[in-house]
Amino acid sequence: MEWETHIGKLVNGDHEYKWIVVFLIVFFALLVDFIQKKILSHLHQRTLQTENPWDNAIVASLKKPLSALIWILGVYTAVHFMVPETSFLELSQTAGYVAVIVVMTWFLLNLVRQAHDNILEIHRKKGDPFDATTADAIGKLLKISILITASLMILQTLGFSISGVLAFGGIGGIAVGFAAKDILSNFFGGLTIFLDRPFAVGDWIRSPDRNIEGVVEYIGWRLTRIRTFENRPLYVPNATFTTIALENPSRMTHRRIYETIGVRYDDAGKILAIVQDVRKMLIEHPGIDPDQTLIVNFNTFGPSSLDFFIYAYTRTKVWVEYHQVKEDVLMKAYRIVVSHGAEVAFPTSTIHIPERVLLGQAEVLSKK
Repeated sequence: MEWETHIGKLVNGDHEYKWIVVFLIVFFALLVDFIQKKILSHLHQRTLQTENPWDNAIVASLKKPLSALIWILGVYTAVHFMVPETSFLELSQTAGYVAVIVVMTWFLLNLVRQAHDNILEIHRKKGDPFDATTADAIGKLLKISILITASLMILQTLGFSISGVLAFGGIGGIAVGFAAKDILSNFFGGLTIFLDRPFAVGDWIRSPDRNIEGVVEYIGWRLTRIRTFENRPLYVPNATFTTIALENPSRMTHRRIYETIGVRYDDAGKILAIVQDVRKMLIEHPGIDPDQTLIVNFNTFGPSSLDFFIYAYTRTKVWVEYHQVKEDVLMKAYRIVVSHGAEVAFPTSTIHIPERVLLGQAEVLSKK
């Protein structure tokens, strides 16, 4: 029958029917791609309503790689149908395997990135403490592992010996290590930061050894970006942090108030009562932590004042709130001094003139 003849020509790949088959393959790939996009879009809306970070990450990461995989399979099928030569088929088969590996790598990289963002967002919404720097380091290590594995699989697919590549890498790594000494030192410096975690993104750090101070914005494998208090970006190679002392004020538990107040020598009889009232005021102050070291004592005989000092710690670590507490403490200390009928001293000088000089001047004036 006639329809059996047409089917036979399609199966046997007659030239006049090849383009029809190619059109059908492309149409089928387009249809499958359209259906999978609709399904994944529907699943994505459903996964957004859950608190599981992985289902949303898988669906969001699968969209574009799956679409690419469908078209790769469609093109591969069409090419095999159009060009039946054995040599070309082997080449296209190798290219197809490489393309599939690339698509799978694309999917896994998207999955790592999406899962990292989802986990951070969930913890941020809940207000739970979470180490973003460690999560970032794990994400980067996973991406590097995926890329290295994918590269080795592609090389093996192309016919290279993996053992030979690894052996060449070991010998060549020595030469590369000498040529890229600074790059490798920065890499291991970044690895040390991720492992030891002396600071994290958002921390305020400073170094007494170098002119480095600001808020950490980004930690990479080669350098760290710090935003200084002049609002300028400072790029520091990671190897620097392995050779300098570093202070992290963001991890302090309290802020310290250490001030000296001077009272006039004329008020020497009131200094002990003033010190006692100031100490009582600090113990009762809501912004001062009495469980920390708290000292108020007469300290020294100054050039023009009797000095006592205040040594205490605030409950807050926030810079602005700390200064508000410090201001309130100093003003209350001043009011205590005034309430005792004393005054805060200021620098003064006393000139001593011997009595004989005064008598001499008086005789001169009387003769005039």
